[in-house]
Amino acid sequence: MFYGKVIESSKGSLSLDKAQQFIASEKCGASLFFIGTVRNHNNNKNVTGITYDSHDAMVEKSFKEIFEEASKKLTIEHPAVYIEHAKGYIPLGGLSIIIAVAAKHRSQAYDLSRYIIEEIKKKTPIWKKEHYDDNQSKWLKGTPLIDPSS
Repeated sequence: MFYGKVIESSKGSLSLDKAQQFIASEKCGASLFFIGTVRNHNNNKNVTGITYDSHDAMVEKSFKEIFEEASKKLTIEHPAVYIEHAKGYIPLGGLSIIIAVAAKHRSQAYDLSRYIIEEIKKKTPIWKKEHYDDNQSKWLKGTPLIDPSS
């Protein structure tokens, strides 16, 4: 079971309640939420917010492909995955992404959640522009969470 969507910040916000309702299942003994938020610093600069941009149809297709790939690669039976990513300006502390997963066992839920966020960072066309306290801003290069050389 899968749901993936880009949410324009001017039209609403990401929903933990919706995520919880979507992944709830008597077949699953474990559920996890990964919640990405805008932090106040990066690369020795004070961040005041982030603007996300994306090609929504491609992002949603990428989310689905990552879900399908993870289901096969991790051999998880009947997983439930809910992904929402913000688009537009998000202030400090605001939610940028929700990944909710449910699986039969906790180890599967942890593996699935980690796999999904890592693959989103590598494959999904979402761009991020940081805004700084000196009124400057900068589009960032994409970077995976894990250094592939390690």
